[in-house]
Amino acid sequence: MSITIYHNSRCSKSNAALKEITKSGEPFEVVNYLEAVPSITELKSLLAKLDLNPIDIVRKTEKIYLEKFKDKNLSDAEWIKALHENPILIQRPIIVNSDKAVIARSEEAIDSIL
Repeated sequence: MSITIYHNSRCSKSNAALKEITKSGEPFEVVNYLEAVPSITELKSLLAKLDLNPIDIVRKTEKIYLEKFKDKNLSDAEWIKALHENPILIQRPIIVNSDKAVIARSEEAIDSIL
């Protein structure tokens, strides 16, 4: 199985992406990342597949970001640790297909990965 979606069932964009994957007919795995929190190693792998820096996948509207991280200048390693410890900060949904990944917030992004 090569398609994985990092999913939050309370997010409309994540639910829309899950629906598109289901329609594709391809086998896939759902990771409810708020419960099955990605490890530091998994986060590094996701970032490599996304070709992004940790700060690029931080949800900057989340209360915890505004309270704890907004004015901080953290290193990549510190951001990865923060994402691991506060998975609500991770942009969603993220779809991984083999060695590529996208933040699947638009139909175009979803189509590009499936």
